Amino acid sequence: MSKFKVLLVSGPNLSILGMRQPEIYGYESLKSYEQEAIAEGLKCDIDVRTYQSDSEAEIVQVISEGNGTYDAIVINAGALTHYSWSISDALANFGGKVIELHITNPNARATFRHKSVIAPVSNGLIAGFGIIGYKLAILAVHELLTS
Repeated sequence: MSKFKVLLVSGPNLSILGMRQPEIYGYESLKSYEQEAIAEGLKCDIDVRTYQSDSEAEIVQVISEGNGTYDAIVINAGALTHYSWSISDALANFGGKVIELHITNPNARATFRHKSVIAPVSNGLIAGFGIIGYKLAILAVHELLTS
């Protein structure tokens, strides 16, 4: 039995990673990104569960239902990062740690991507490191939960 439980949440269009603009997001599938996080979790005694949805409402629901079940949430909300106050509110109500995660660096892209409504309710942000970011997110969660 793992010491900690972490929910890795992936938002809209992340299910088509590897096919969606590979020149920006790379050729790895979402499954590959998830496996990176899961493998790092095993090293850190963290049980990583994954969830992906293109629906804002479903993401809000899984965050709310995870309160009291998970010690932390790592979330790549995709485009919802920039305008989903409902996800922000759900994360603000979540009792554990929150890491905002992005495959690319939003600040190096279109101006609308520079604002995150998730950042104010997150313990930290990992962005721009591609698949390695998923490993870094689990390491950050481990540090937050054990320090």
